[in-house]
Amino acid sequence: MTSVEQLFSLNDTILIARDLLGMKLVHEKDGIRYAGLITETEAYLGSYDRAAHSYKHLRTKRTEIMFQEAGFVYMYHMHQQVLLNFITMQAGIPEAVLIRGLEPVENMDQMIRNRKGKSGREITNGPGKLTKALALTMDDYGKSLFSSNIWLESGKTPENILATERIGIPNKELATFYPLRFIVSGNPYVSGRKMSAHVRNGWASS
Repeated sequence: MTSVEQLFSLNDTILIARDLLGMKLVHEKDGIRYAGLITETEAYLGSYDRAAHSYKHLRTKRTEIMFQEAGFVYMYHMHQQVLLNFITMQAGIPEAVLIRGLEPVENMDQMIRNRKGKSGREITNGPGKLTKALALTMDDYGKSLFSSNIWLESGKTPENILATERIGIPNKELATFYPLRFIVSGNPYVSGRKMSAHVRNGWASS
């Protein structure tokens, strides 16, 4: 079993959300390899989480992939953006992690072109921005991290991880305040307010 398969066998969405930080996300399309280090994630806890699309075990055409086993890709539209999620639990338990931020490490020039000239932290400091940069679309819905052109590789280790409330989730009662957003402290490629960059962008020294 690979380290990635071990990660997705934890059966704990919150742990997976934290452990995804620093992993290298790779997408190959049209002969181009895009890659970046995951800097920000959000956990969604399925049936008991008012902010989750699968709250109360809601099963629709859109959420169907959430009921599959860990490692599948869940893409959805929000505010004309496409967002990337990974399913985290065994089949029938619809939980997922949203990938919110990414530090580019391969093919940054092409990512900038995909982002219409946006550069610096603006390339990938948000969930809709990173999918555009990596050329991810709704066509990627339902793919597997273990057998497709989207996968994870070992990357870097965060020096410190911050846990905060999730972003953009008003009016969800207690779920609005769950501290289920995880950030590599000191990394500039995160959404929301600009963070002071650490000398190593928040990665531990090797």
